Amino acid sequence: MAKIEMKNAAGKKAASIEVADAVFGITPNIPVLHQVVVAQLAHRRSGTQSTKTRSEVRGGGKKPFKQKGTGNARQGSIRAPHFSGGGVALGPKPRKYSQRTPKKMVQLALRSALSDRMSENKVVVVEEWGFSAPSTKSATGALKKIGVDERVLIVLERKDETAWKSFRNLKDVQVLSTGELNAYDILCNDWIVFTKASLPTMEAAK
Repeated sequence: MAKIEMKNAAGKKAASIEVADAVFGITPNIPVLHQVVVAQLAHRRSGTQSTKTRSEVRGGGKKPFKQKGTGNARQGSIRAPHFSGGGVALGPKPRKYSQRTPKKMVQLALRSALSDRMSENKVVVVEEWGFSAPSTKSATGALKKIGVDERVLIVLERKDETAWKSFRNLKDVQVLSTGELNAYDILCNDWIVFTKASLPTMEAAK
């Protein structure tokens, strides 16, 4: 198992902690990562777009003119698709865009994303944040002390309410719980910061 340096909130080395090679040390599977991210984004689509067919457009129940004798092409309704204000032929209807993604594929994508950030030395482990009260100023200072910048993903336990409230209003900082960790959000951020309690273990590799 590989070791990673664990820091305290002041940015000083606290200890070394072992991380699972099966979670942070695999060769990223790019095709699986792509497929899982596409499926995740597809699941977010509302799919509520809708157009009316000629049977749903209001009006047009009467034949616009008689069948013969006018010199025009015969018409049965002014709500046909080729008329202005008519229905739409083959238009979009409400649908689901969700894709079924096997659980093992989702887990492999997560491990691939974590391993990718680990290979770039963009994973930081903090022993604990230790905020006595919610403070955005303290959160900003803590991030500077541990040496992270750009877009940062903070992974916390749900019970760490003080840290949640401290980080949630910071620009370019995303906060997730351990159960919400996913490949897409990892790839969207430059740094991943775990606490000792929120660090993924071998269970995430199963």
